[in-house]
Amino acid sequence: MFQMPQRLCCVYHFSSHPRNEDRRERSERQTCKMDSIEATEEQHPTLDEVIAWSRSFEMMMRSPEGRDVFREFLRSEYSEENLMFWMACEELKKETNSSAIDEKARIIYEDYVSILSPKEVSLDSRVREVINQSLAEPSGTMYEEAQLQIYTLMHRDSFPRFLSSSVYRDLLNSKRVCLDT
Repeated sequence: MFQMPQRLCCVYHFSSHPRNEDRRERSERQTCKMDSIEATEEQHPTLDEVIAWSRSFEMMMRSPEGRDVFREFLRSEYSEENLMFWMACEELKKETNSSAIDEKARIIYEDYVSILSPKEVSLDSRVREVINQSLAEPSGTMYEEAQLQIYTLMHRDSFPRFLSSSVYRDLLNSKRVCLDT
Protein backbone atom coordinates (compact mmCIF):
# COMPACT_ATOMS: atom_id res chain seq x y z
CA MET A 1 0.00 0.00 0.00
CA PHE A 2 1.26 3.46 -0.86
CA GLN A 3 2.16 5.64 2.13
CA MET A 4 2.18 9.40 1.84
CA PRO A 5 5.55 11.03 2.52
CA GLN A 6 5.94 13.12 5.66
CA ARG A 7 6.62 16.40 3.77
CA LEU A 8 3.58 16.40 1.56
CA CYS A 9 4.16 19.90 0.21
CA CYS A 10 7.26 18.89 -1.69
CA VAL A 11 6.01 15.65 -3.17
CA TYR A 12 3.16 15.31 -5.58
CA HIS A 13 1.92 11.81 -6.26
CA PHE A 14 -1.06 12.08 -8.56
CA SER A 15 -2.24 8.52 -7.94
CA SER A 16 -2.61 9.01 -4.19
CA HIS A 17 -5.89 10.93 -4.29
CA PRO A 18 -8.76 8.67 -3.07
CA ARG A 19 -10.79 9.04 -6.28
CA ASN A 20 -7.75 7.84 -8.24
CA GLU A 21 -7.33 4.63 -6.22
CA ASP A 22 -9.59 2.61 -8.52
CA ARG A 23 -7.85 3.97 -11.62
CA ARG A 24 -4.45 3.21 -10.12
CA GLU A 25 -5.49 -0.36 -9.34
CA ARG A 26 -6.84 -0.78 -12.88
CA SER A 27 -3.66 0.64 -14.37
CA GLU A 28 -1.54 -1.78 -12.35
CA ARG A 29 -3.26 -4.65 -14.11
CA GLN A 30 -1.81 -4.70 -17.58
CA THR A 31 -4.53 -4.74 -20.19
CA CYS A 32 -2.30 -4.82 -23.23
CA LYS A 33 1.17 -6.06 -24.02
CA MET A 34 2.85 -2.66 -24.46
CA ASP A 35 1.54 -1.22 -21.16
CA SER A 36 4.78 -2.22 -19.47
CA ILE A 37 6.59 0.83 -20.91
CA GLU A 38 6.58 2.94 -17.77
CA ALA A 39 9.08 4.75 -15.61
CA THR A 40 10.22 2.52 -12.78
CA GLU A 41 10.84 5.08 -10.07
CA GLU A 42 8.82 7.95 -8.66
CA GLN A 43 9.81 11.27 -10.26
CA HIS A 44 9.80 14.77 -8.85
CA PRO A 45 9.95 17.47 -11.53
CA THR A 46 11.04 20.96 -10.53
CA LEU A 47 8.76 23.99 -10.68
CA ASP A 48 10.72 25.27 -13.69
CA GLU A 49 10.18 21.97 -15.53
CA VAL A 50 6.45 21.97 -14.77
CA ILE A 51 6.13 25.57 -15.99
CA ALA A 52 8.17 24.77 -19.13
CA TRP A 53 5.70 22.00 -20.02
CA SER A 54 2.96 24.63 -20.32
CA ARG A 55 5.02 26.41 -22.99
CA SER A 56 6.06 23.36 -24.97
CA PHE A 57 4.20 20.13 -25.64
CA GLU A 58 7.40 18.74 -27.14
CA MET A 59 9.34 19.46 -23.94
CA MET A 60 6.68 17.75 -21.85
CA MET A 61 6.73 14.72 -24.15
CA ARG A 62 10.53 14.49 -23.88
CA SER A 63 10.29 14.39 -20.09
CA PRO A 64 9.50 11.04 -18.44
CA GLU A 65 7.92 12.97 -15.57
CA GLY A 66 5.89 15.07 -18.00
CA ARG A 67 4.64 11.99 -19.81
CA ASP A 68 3.66 10.37 -16.50
CA VAL A 69 1.57 13.37 -15.42
CA PHE A 70 0.06 13.72 -18.91
CA ARG A 71 -0.72 10.01 -18.90
CA GLU A 72 -2.61 10.39 -15.61
CA PHE A 73 -4.66 13.17 -17.19
CA LEU A 74 -5.32 11.12 -20.35
CA ARG A 75 -6.41 8.20 -18.18
CA SER A 76 -9.03 10.47 -16.60
CA GLU A 77 -10.31 11.28 -20.11
CA TYR A 78 -10.21 7.64 -21.22
CA SER A 79 -7.65 8.41 -23.92
CA GLU A 80 -4.50 7.01 -22.33
CA GLU A 81 -4.08 4.69 -25.32
CA ASN A 82 -2.90 7.64 -27.44
CA LEU A 83 0.16 8.20 -25.27
CA MET A 84 0.76 4.48 -24.85
CA PHE A 85 0.70 4.05 -28.65
CA TRP A 86 3.14 6.95 -29.07
CA MET A 87 5.49 5.48 -26.45
CA ALA A 88 5.29 2.01 -28.00
CA CYS A 89 6.25 3.50 -31.38
CA GLU A 90 9.22 5.25 -29.75
CA GLU A 91 10.37 1.91 -28.32
CA LEU A 92 9.95 0.23 -31.71
CA LYS A 93 12.16 2.87 -33.36
CA LYS A 94 14.97 2.05 -30.92
CA GLU A 95 14.83 -1.69 -31.64
CA THR A 96 17.58 -3.15 -33.82
CA ASN A 97 16.87 -6.88 -33.64
CA SER A 98 14.69 -7.87 -36.61
CA SER A 99 12.73 -10.58 -34.78
CA ALA A 100 12.06 -8.14 -31.91
CA ILE A 101 10.93 -5.54 -34.46
CA ASP A 102 8.52 -8.07 -35.98
CA GLU A 103 7.13 -8.95 -32.55
CA LYS A 104 6.80 -5.34 -31.31
CA ALA A 105 5.21 -4.24 -34.59
CA ARG A 106 2.65 -7.04 -34.29
CA ILE A 107 1.93 -6.19 -30.65
CA ILE A 108 1.46 -2.49 -31.46
CA TYR A 109 -0.93 -3.46 -34.24
CA GLU A 110 -2.93 -5.78 -32.00
CA ASP A 111 -3.03 -3.35 -29.08
CA TYR A 112 -3.64 -0.03 -30.86
CA VAL A 113 -4.40 -0.35 -34.58
CA SER A 114 -6.64 -3.38 -34.93
CA ILE A 115 -10.33 -2.54 -35.07
CA LEU A 116 -10.80 -5.41 -32.60
CA SER A 117 -8.65 -3.75 -29.95
CA PRO A 118 -10.35 -2.09 -26.97
CA LYS A 119 -7.47 0.43 -27.03
CA GLU A 120 -7.71 1.27 -30.73
CA VAL A 121 -6.36 4.73 -31.57
CA SER A 122 -8.10 6.99 -34.06
CA LEU A 123 -6.25 6.83 -37.39
CA ASP A 124 -7.47 7.80 -40.82
CA SER A 125 -8.13 5.03 -43.34
CA ARG A 126 -5.15 5.92 -45.56
CA VAL A 127 -2.66 5.59 -42.69
CA ARG A 128 -4.36 2.40 -41.54
CA GLU A 129 -3.95 0.93 -45.04
CA VAL A 130 -0.24 1.86 -45.14
CA ILE A 131 0.22 0.07 -41.81
CA ASN A 132 -1.64 -3.01 -43.05
CA GLN A 133 0.68 -3.19 -46.07
CA SER A 134 3.76 -2.69 -43.87
CA LEU A 135 2.89 -5.67 -41.69
CA ALA A 136 4.21 -7.99 -44.41
CA GLU A 137 7.72 -6.61 -43.78
CA PRO A 138 7.68 -4.71 -40.46
CA SER A 139 10.25 -2.01 -39.78
CA GLY A 140 11.10 0.20 -36.83
CA THR A 141 9.62 3.18 -38.63
CA MET A 142 6.43 1.62 -40.03
CA TYR A 143 4.21 3.52 -37.59
CA GLU A 144 5.82 6.96 -38.05
CA GLU A 145 2.91 8.53 -39.92
CA ALA A 146 0.38 7.07 -37.49
CA GLN A 147 2.50 8.20 -34.57
CA LEU A 148 2.59 11.74 -35.97
CA GLN A 149 -1.20 11.73 -36.34
CA ILE A 150 -1.65 10.72 -32.70
CA TYR A 151 1.04 13.17 -31.50
CA THR A 152 -0.76 15.97 -33.35
CA LEU A 153 -4.10 14.90 -31.90
CA MET A 154 -2.69 14.95 -28.35
CA HIS A 155 -0.97 18.30 -28.95
CA ARG A 156 -4.02 20.06 -30.41
CA ASP A 157 -6.80 18.34 -28.50
CA SER A 158 -5.68 16.87 -25.16
CA PHE A 159 -2.77 19.15 -24.24
CA PRO A 160 -4.80 22.40 -23.91
CA ARG A 161 -7.28 20.60 -21.63
CA PHE A 162 -4.38 19.11 -19.65
CA LEU A 163 -2.99 22.58 -18.94
CA SER A 164 -6.29 23.67 -17.40
CA SER A 165 -6.89 20.35 -15.61
CA SER A 166 -6.73 19.77 -11.89
CA VAL A 167 -3.95 17.21 -12.51
CA TYR A 168 -1.63 19.89 -13.91
CA ARG A 169 -2.82 22.73 -11.66
CA ASP A 170 -2.41 20.60 -8.51
CA LEU A 171 1.12 19.65 -9.52
CA LEU A 172 2.00 23.26 -10.32
CA ASN A 173 0.54 24.49 -7.02
CA SER A 174 2.37 21.80 -5.03
CA LYS A 175 5.66 22.96 -6.56
CA ARG A 176 4.89 26.59 -5.74
CA VAL A 177 4.01 25.70 -2.13
CA CYS A 178 7.36 23.95 -1.78
CA LEU A 179 9.15 27.16 -2.72
CA ASP A 180 7.17 29.10 -0.12
CA THR A 181 8.11 26.77 2.75
